[in-house]
Amino acid sequence: MLILPRQKDIAVLGLGYSVGTPAEGIIAEAIVVKSLDELKKKEKEITGKIVVYNQDFELYEKAVKYRYNGANEAAKLGAVAVLVRAITPVSLYTLHAGSMKYAENITKIPAASITVEDAELLYRFQNRGETLKIQLKMEAKMLPDVESRNLVVELTGNKKPEKVVVVSSHIDSWDVGQGAMDDGGGAFISWSSLVLLKRLNLRPQRTIRGIMWTAEEIGLIGSRNYIKKHEEEKKNLQFVLDSDLGTFKPQGLVVSGNEQVQCIVHRILRLLKPLGNLNVKRGVLGYDTLEWLKGGVPGASLWNQNDTYFWYHHTNADTMLVEDPSALDAGTALFAAVSYVLADISIDLPHGNLS
Repeated sequence: MLILPRQKDIAVLGLGYSVGTPAEGIIAEAIVVKSLDELKKKEKEITGKIVVYNQDFELYEKAVKYRYNGANEAAKLGAVAVLVRAITPVSLYTLHAGSMKYAENITKIPAASITVEDAELLYRFQNRGETLKIQLKMEAKMLPDVESRNLVVELTGNKKPEKVVVVSSHIDSWDVGQGAMDDGGGAFISWSSLVLLKRLNLRPQRTIRGIMWTAEEIGLIGSRNYIKKHEEEKKNLQFVLDSDLGTFKPQGLVVSGNEQVQCIVHRILRLLKPLGNLNVKRGVLGYDTLEWLKGGVPGASLWNQNDTYFWYHHTNADTMLVEDPSALDAGTALFAAVSYVLADISIDLPHGNLS
């Protein structure tokens, strides 16, 4: 609740891994900053205050550092809590969840998301010279770990079953919304691509393995454990596909690998004219598969028309209404065709180059 300069309820959503407040809450003056640079310039004003980050949204990669590391930077200067403007370019008073991380030897202070609208309101009050005072109550706490599992399905190769093409996504989501877009859609096209090939009785030379990663949202736990345990199999990976940035209309694939890999994938996409003009974008993209890509395994992530992805990302608005059945079908067809051809071609793709 905003206490000064006037009373107003402020919607909050605790960030993943955040500690809670004392039972009585925290009542403190607040200070709004637009950037980490501004925070450092005002370091003498921070002690004992709640820091409100009102960062602009240009790219997700730039804005998310305030959610992920903002508490550490503020705590170094004596802040008692942080409120982070939702990581989104568009808001309808929407709260966005997501993980943060505490650094070692720095006081753990509560961290929560607030809406763009409230962050801007507090910023306007401050710019008018008003004193900001906020009461914050959060019951956040860490419960003991529980067992969680990746889900693995396979279409076993008929000639080289030890060689593998992976199609993947993650099956966990935040407790707001339904997780339909992040990452239910990705799970759908990864799972359905294998179902489609099986129903068509298409069995390639190499194995196609579908992996639905667990515990991605709280630190890629499922994929990192899998990759570590299956290190010896890395040399047999032909290609790894991942979908975790929406399943809107496919535009092609973001491909990691050398020129030969890029060329082969481009030629495969040329076979898929019914899906539109699909293209290859060179790059390294894939969250759960990133360790493989950095290790030289060729791979790709779905490139789709996801301009509105971060409107819904980690919010109550991430529901089935966001999904388009025709786009899901197109994504399934793309993953099925690309994985099948790469699992059946005569050569093994070379490892070694990120992009």
